[in-house]
Amino acid sequence: MSPRAQQRIMMISTHGYVSAQPELGQPDTGGQVVYVLELSKCLARMGWQVDILTRQFDDRPAQEIVAPRVRLLRFPCGGNDFIPKETLCDSIPELVASAERFVRKHRLRYQFINSHYWDAGLAGQALANRLAVPHLHTPHSIGSWKRDNMPGTDDEKEQRFNFSRRIRDEKAIYDECDTLIATTLQQRDVLCGPPYDVPPGKIEVVPPGYDDTRFFPVSLSTRQTLKRELGLSGRIVLALGRMARNKGYDLLIRAMVPVCQRLEDAKLFLAAGSTQPTPDELEQLAALKQLAAELGLTERVIFGDYIPDDDLADYYRAADVFALSSRYEPFGMTAVEAMACGTPTVLTTEGGLWEQITWGLEALYANPNDTEAFGHALLEVLQYQQVTDQLAKYGSQKARARFTWTGIAQQLLGVFGEVERDTQTDSRRVAARRGLLAPAVGKEPLLWTAGSLS
Repeated sequence: MSPRAQQRIMMISTHGYVSAQPELGQPDTGGQVVYVLELSKCLARMGWQVDILTRQFDDRPAQEIVAPRVRLLRFPCGGNDFIPKETLCDSIPELVASAERFVRKHRLRYQFINSHYWDAGLAGQALANRLAVPHLHTPHSIGSWKRDNMPGTDDEKEQRFNFSRRIRDEKAIYDECDTLIATTLQQRDVLCGPPYDVPPGKIEVVPPGYDDTRFFPVSLSTRQTLKRELGLSGRIVLALGRMARNKGYDLLIRAMVPVCQRLEDAKLFLAAGSTQPTPDELEQLAALKQLAAELGLTERVIFGDYIPDDDLADYYRAADVFALSSRYEPFGMTAVEAMACGTPTVLTTEGGLWEQITWGLEALYANPNDTEAFGHALLEVLQYQQVTDQLAKYGSQKARARFTWTGIAQQLLGVFGEVERDTQTDSRRVAARRGLLAPAVGKEPLLWTAGSLS
């Protein structure tokens, strides 16, 4: 038996519909869920036991097998109804208490905890100190950065996204965790600045990954066949993802104006939303359709249905160019998947992926707020075969060289190795192991008080 067969990792991802076969497109259920599941499965293939802790609601079972050596553990957290991630923080103490009881009852020992996003970070830090386990936190998204890049007034953003509470809690998590895992260099720079002021030495940069067994290039004839089978024709710009204002779909529609003026057969295929759209999502969709009509693009913008995860690769391959037009994007997993499929990609500069790309060789990028510039970047791909061929070849090579899950898992384990060495003489953890410290988790989620670990 491998020495790692008895070593266990705790992953925490609390919001959305986390399951072995996630319903991507459900509220708060997107790339982060894929990240956690795929990373966990890769770690399991490397010999680790992985428990993914999440919220129990919607009558879902307490445990679910994801893959060999990977299981989902669901704990009560705020009742049986869906709770948006912006307000889930109030219910995290219940999950922490239930998870701690479970861990102690079954005498589980974890090598480290890796929490994902602000809400899970609250749970991860509380459990890390109760169990005396190193805590690696992956923010995915940063409150202050999102606040500063979202449209709307300060009051509107505060009411919708709970930014004041979020940023306060993020600051506490970042101060207390052992290591922060940024997904991009740009994200690292944001964390080092106000209001967080994280020491640079506390941050490691580990990008998200993709499944190279699903996303890979195919021949030109196969791509053309897929386009016909999916009912697409002409030169297709593809965009897909959750229906959210930060995704910049309105900016992309505006960017299609110069494209459509120059290319009679150019079309935008926009597949945004979920299997069960919320009233807000329906309102956003109606606004996008109205915008397309106002710009005279009704026949040139195709509003597609939600694309199931199993079909994603074929849609990437059927497109002539993939567009990531987000106003704010922590990374851009869909862009990596598209590149891996050999589809030329135009990226937003309002995110982190573009900094890791060689412009003109592996992808193009532009500021989506400059819709004319973004449109001309799309035109470069659609008009010139040499550009298409170059981006297809070197974009897929970049994805395979930099972003496979195996490489990401190895980087994460390397970070843990550094943390383990750094914390061997940490007096706080020594005290915690002796039962001298225990956190009280409540309205002030990271307040420390004397007490028992039992």
